[in-house]
Amino acid sequence: MPTSVSLPALGESVTEGTVTRWLKQVGDTVAVDEPLLEVSTDKVDTEIPSPVAGTLLEIKAAEDETVEVGAELAVIGDAGESSGSSAPAEAPAEAPAEQAPAAEAPAEQAPAAEAPAEQAPAAEAPAEQAPAESAPAQEAPAAEAEQAPAPSQASSDSSAPAEAPAASGGSGTSVTLPALGESVTEGTVTRWLKQVGDDVAVDEPLLEVSTDKVDTEIPSPIAGKLLEIKVAEDETVEVGAELAIVGSGDAAPASSPAPADAPAESAPAESAPAAQAEAPAAAPAPQAAPAQAPAAAPAPQAAPAQAPAAAAQPPAAAPAPQAAPAQAPAAPAPAASAPAASPNGSTSEGPNYVTPLVRKLAAEHEVDLNAVQGTGVGGRIRKQDVIAAAEAKKAAAAAPAAAPAAAAPAAAAQAAPISPLRGTTEKMSRIRKAIASHMVNSLKVSAQLTTVVEVDVTEIAKLRNAKKAEFEAREGVKLSFLPFFALAAIDALKQYPKLNASIDDEKGEITYHAAEHLGIAVDVEKGLMVPVVHNAGDLNIAGLAKKIADLAERTRTNKVLPDEMAGGTFTITNTGSRGALFDTPILNQPQVGMLGTGAVVKRPVVITHPELGETIAIRQMVYLALTYDHRLVDGADAARYLTAVKQRLEEAQFDV
Repeated sequence: MPTSVSLPALGESVTEGTVTRWLKQVGDTVAVDEPLLEVSTDKVDTEIPSPVAGTLLEIKAAEDETVEVGAELAVIGDAGESSGSSAPAEAPAEAPAEQAPAAEAPAEQAPAAEAPAEQAPAAEAPAEQAPAESAPAQEAPAAEAEQAPAPSQASSDSSAPAEAPAASGGSGTSVTLPALGESVTEGTVTRWLKQVGDDVAVDEPLLEVSTDKVDTEIPSPIAGKLLEIKVAEDETVEVGAELAIVGSGDAAPASSPAPADAPAESAPAESAPAAQAEAPAAAPAPQAAPAQAPAAAPAPQAAPAQAPAAAAQPPAAAPAPQAAPAQAPAAPAPAASAPAASPNGSTSEGPNYVTPLVRKLAAEHEVDLNAVQGTGVGGRIRKQDVIAAAEAKKAAAAAPAAAPAAAAPAAAAQAAPISPLRGTTEKMSRIRKAIASHMVNSLKVSAQLTTVVEVDVTEIAKLRNAKKAEFEAREGVKLSFLPFFALAAIDALKQYPKLNASIDDEKGEITYHAAEHLGIAVDVEKGLMVPVVHNAGDLNIAGLAKKIADLAERTRTNKVLPDEMAGGTFTITNTGSRGALFDTPILNQPQVGMLGTGAVVKRPVVITHPELGETIAIRQMVYLALTYDHRLVDGADAARYLTAVKQRLEEAQFDV
C-alpha cells in the first residue's frame, strides 16, 4: 500500500518549509530512514527521511516550492502500485503507439544509460523530433528491458493509445517537507541529488533544501526508485508539502525530462529499444548503446557520451541512419548491466555521481570532475567542491604569471587567487535573505550600542599551553580560548541577569531567563549560523569545549537539529578566529546582549610588578565587545557585566 511522506513539524512556530533539493527521483529505490529530500525553513535546513522502504512513486512538491507542515511531499510504495498521480501524458490519447513520445514508454524500455536528462521533457515532443539521446534517461535498470514488448507486438498494437507515464498508475511513498525548526514554515529546493528513475536507499539524501536558518538534505524514507519529483529546483514550498514519490523499481517515472535538440526517425514508443539486452534485432542498431547493445548488432554510429545512445528507441526493422553530433563517443561497456559513463567519467550510481548543476558549473569553470574529490554524501561531488577546484586551478595558473622574472627579486609576492564569483550575478539564497531580514529588523526594533574592554589573558594562555595536549587526549577536542570566554560570560550572566533577558514588545514584558542558553555564531559558506548550547550554565570548560566543537561541526555539515538552532538567550561571536581585533555585533532578537571576542595578540603593556613596580611587559591581550539593548540595559549595566567577565578571565581560576 502506498505511503505518503508529509512535511513534519520542525520546531515551535514553524508552519511551512521549502523544498530545496530532491535527493531521490521518481523510480528510485529507498530504504527506511534514507534521506529523500532537503527542506529549508526560516529556522533550519534539514533532510526528510523515508518512513518506509520501497520505491519513490511520486513527488508532490517540486524544488523551491513552499508547503505547509503536514502537506504531502511524496508517495512511496511497491513497484506497480498506484501513486495516485493524475499527471496525464501530453500526447493525444488517439495517437498511435509509433508516434507516441519516447518518454511515455514503460520503465522496462528505459535504456541502461543512467545519466539524468537535463533539458526538455520528452513528453512535449514526439519521437520524430527527439534526438538520439532524448529517451528517458532515468536510470532504469537494463535488466528490465527484457520485459518490453517485441517489435511485432508493438506493430500489431500500433493503433492502441499511447501509454501515459507508468508512475501515474504505479505506487509509492510520498516524501514531504518536514518541520525544520521553530518558526520555520517553508523551504526552498536548492538541488536534487537524485533524478527520476534513480535507485535510492533508506536515508539516502534525495535533495537539498534551504531555509532562512539552515540548508539541509532530505533523505528518502524508503528504499526504491524515485518515481516523480513534485517540486522543482528553486521552488519554495510550505512544511508538509509533497516533494517526491519513491516506490519500487518496476514503476515507471511519472515525469521524464529529456533533451530535444536533434531530429530522429519516427520510433514507436512501445517497440523494443535498440539497447534491449535479449530481444533479437532484425536490422542493425543505428546507435551504439554503451551498456546494453546486443553483441550481434553492429553499431555504425556512436552516440555522444553526453546522453544514452539508445534513447530514441527505433523499431528493430527500421534503422535510423540519423547521425547524432558526437562530442566524445562513448565506447560500449563490456557488461550489459553496467551503468553508462557520464561525461565526467563517473557513473550515475557511483560515489562520484554529479548533478546537472554541478556538471554545468564544472563546464563553466573548465574543471575536470575526474580530478575532484567529492565531500558530499558517499563522496558525491557538490558545487562547493567544483568552486574550490576552480579556485585552486586559477591559483595554479596565476602562479607562473606571478613568479618573478630573471631580473626580479627572488621574494616577489605571488598574486592572490581570484574568486570565481568576481564579475558574476547570482540569485540571493533563501538563507541569505533571512539573515539580511533579521539583521535589518534587529536594528529597527532595538536601541543597540557597544561597549569594549581590554583583557589580559596571559595567565589563561599559560594554563592552556600547559594543559592542551592532556586535554585533547582526554576529551577528544582541542582546547581553545573560546570555552574560557564562554564560561566567564555565563558566570557573569548569573550575576547580571539583565543581559540574559528578552523583551516582548507586544505584551510589554521583560523575561529574565532561568537558564543560560548560549548561542555560538558559526561561520559557514552560506552565511552566519547560530546554534545554541542549551543549559550552558551547567557545563564546565570541558563540557563547553566539546559541545561547541560538536555544534560547530554539525552546523558546517548541515547535520544540526532544528531545535539546536532556537532558544538562545545570549550569544557569543568569536570574530577573533579570523584575526579581527573587535567588532560591533548586531543583536540576535529577542536577546538583549551579544559578546564579541577578538583575536588574542601579544602587545607591550604597562603592568604593576610586586618588586619592580610599574613596568612594561609583553602580554597576551584581547578585546571583548558587548553589544546591548539600551531599552533594557544601561551603559553602567553593560560596564559592570564586562568588568565581571574581565576579572574572571584575568584571575584564570579554571578547572581544565
